Amino acid sequence: MKCPYCGESDSKVIDSRPADDATRIRRRRQCLVCAKRFTTFEIVETVPLMVVKKDKSREAFDREKLMRGLMRASYKRPVSYQMLEEIVNDIEQKLSSNYDREVTSMAIGELAMERLQTADEVAYVRFASVYRQFSDVNTFMDELKVLLSKPMLQEDAETPPAAKKPGRKKKAAEPVAAAPAEPETAEPPRKPGRPRKQTVSATSAAETPEAAETQA
Repeated sequence: MKCPYCGESDSKVIDSRPADDATRIRRRRQCLVCAKRFTTFEIVETVPLMVVKKDKSREAFDREKLMRGLMRASYKRPVSYQMLEEIVNDIEQKLSSNYDREVTSMAIGELAMERLQTADEVAYVRFASVYRQFSDVNTFMDELKVLLSKPMLQEDAETPPAAKKPGRKKKAAEPVAAAPAEPETAEPPRKPGRPRKQTVSATSAAETPEAAETQA
């Protein structure tokens, strides 16, 4: 393997380990001339996938070309190189699984935008502006409106309705018992005593028959 620093082809492997779910082998090498270290990857050789461009011309799928496009879109953005490698690996795996010989450049661009939209929205807009070639500002603004509406719709769908707090159950009103009626107080019985004498007044005595006869 040629050294990228001094150009010499003499190097030795000092570390080797699987990478990307064992689809590639990562090897750490050291140049025997300048003693500098560099990394290489070993992958399984596959049938080259041809990319059909917009003008119907064809070219072999170039992993590095896709990586350069993603790096330009994410320039000065909080997107690490490792994240971009994961995006390219995922796209490459999907292309190998779903396409046999040929794939359109449009399909590759859609896969790249789908991953960039979740990684960084600014990088997504940059990549979409180049890939879709917006004809005017209105078309660009329409794309921004679609981008801004998606997070809001997702938040509304993920936010569950507010559940009512469990409160104390109201007790049923207990029937009010009627107050007991007070017993009627009977008049105390009179003590037996002597019969009262009836006093006859003079006026009433005169009105009796005996008094009339005497007067006669």
